[in-house]
Amino acid sequence: MANPSRLRAAALTTTAVLLATMLAGCGDSAKDGDLAAQKLDWKGCPAPSEAEGGGSAPSPLPNGGTWQCATMKAPLDWSKPKGDTIGIALIRTRTSGPASKRIGSLVFNFGGPGGSGVSTLPAFGSDYDVLRTRYDLVSFDPRGVGRSAPVKCESDAQLDVFFQQDATPDTSAERAQLVNRTKQFNTACEKNSQKVLPHVATTDAARDMDLLRQVLGDDKLHYFGISYGTELGGVYAHLFPKNVGRAVLDGVIDPTQDPEQSALGQAKGFQLALDNFADDCTSKPTQCPIGNTPQDVKNRIAKLLGDLEKKPIPGIPPRPLTQTAATNGIAQSLYSKDFWEYLTEGLEEAYAGDGKILMLLSDAMNGRSENGEYSNITAANIAINCADEKPRYTPDDIQRKLPEFRAASPLFGDFLAWGMISCTDWPVAGAADHPDVSAPGSAPILVVGNTGDPATPYEGAKKMADALGKGVAVELTYRGQGHGAYDSKDKCVQGAVNRYLLDGTVPKAGSVCS
Repeated sequence: MANPSRLRAAALTTTAVLLATMLAGCGDSAKDGDLAAQKLDWKGCPAPSEAEGGGSAPSPLPNGGTWQCATMKAPLDWSKPKGDTIGIALIRTRTSGPASKRIGSLVFNFGGPGGSGVSTLPAFGSDYDVLRTRYDLVSFDPRGVGRSAPVKCESDAQLDVFFQQDATPDTSAERAQLVNRTKQFNTACEKNSQKVLPHVATTDAARDMDLLRQVLGDDKLHYFGISYGTELGGVYAHLFPKNVGRAVLDGVIDPTQDPEQSALGQAKGFQLALDNFADDCTSKPTQCPIGNTPQDVKNRIAKLLGDLEKKPIPGIPPRPLTQTAATNGIAQSLYSKDFWEYLTEGLEEAYAGDGKILMLLSDAMNGRSENGEYSNITAANIAINCADEKPRYTPDDIQRKLPEFRAASPLFGDFLAWGMISCTDWPVAGAADHPDVSAPGSAPILVVGNTGDPATPYEGAKKMADALGKGVAVELTYRGQGHGAYDSKDKCVQGAVNRYLLDGTVPKAGSVCS
């Protein structure tokens, strides 16, 4: 299943990748050779591929900014920079301000891992338009994602079955079925993507970004990383501290945690978001249609999930709404306060026997379009996480940990605990327990934490700041809800980030927006 534990800002493959990391530690980008001198052929952007999520070609920005796409060559194996290459798909829109005011390119990674920057940046481009006054806005499909040597695993029909499976097994037979289905998925990934799987680690993507910096003609990498993009930014700063320009990390992962600790933190984070949702619904002047008190709201959700395990209800034909799909949809709706109204409506309809809205929310999490085609976000997400993360968990490991997860979240505990089985029997070894983001000598990095963030709990911002090192990170706290802070439209947060990126004004450490 694709659950928030896997679609998260994950932690940190083979001997080749470890070797690449050692080479990268020198910060020697001269080894990139001819690839650093390549000229990009920018053209109008096509419609996103199925792997990128499909849809229409990106529309111009409201004030006339147009989108251009290109492909950058990068080594398949960074330990063999003169060997085989892959294409890294890029997108940009040029600065709207005068050339004399242009700082350079601002590179975005929106998270996942597995999210397509080529399709995401145009979708949210207007939200960052003020930054375009001094930057070209640039994003990319990281290796393994979208159009960049995409990881391929199962067919759309097989994924429909994969996402409907029981993700919270209660019996030995159900546990065996989940293990076997996971092994089937992982075997398909190896069969269809064997060449690229050893080379999709976050360290590889970080080296791609430094090559991109050179190809774009920038002396420094100016960067905006969100969710998993904060880990990628931290790893980049570790490998290339002297090349960091103005960098913002928003919706920050905790780089000190192993996968178990991260999943447990998410269980607490999603439970907090659910608590806040229930409090919000029942505190309004109008009657909350899904419960009389916060505890009543949560009790009714728990009962719904229990009932769905025994008997699914109609969802989007021919697929019923299962317990797994409903849990996935609820989790998706907690990523943003803007989705809370859909969660309320979806629950109200589900109580009446109609699971369509919760199924739509679940499909959004899993990257499924209305026509039944899946992006490769789940395949890429699992491949990148499993390349990064050294631990491999057995069903017995997870059984022992369930009480702690259930204490953290009665609703999401089992779901997130069993999500850790995704890398069991993965064909490539993981690199480390957690990423190294120490970056002595780096320029200031603005680290933005949201106290109500379910996916990357607020405590991770402090841990990231400490791990980056003394004199590097500058913390900014947003007392709000949802995943990330800048996209909340909070004027205080956006003002602080914009002043730093546009003018170089570093906020006072410990600043708070509420």
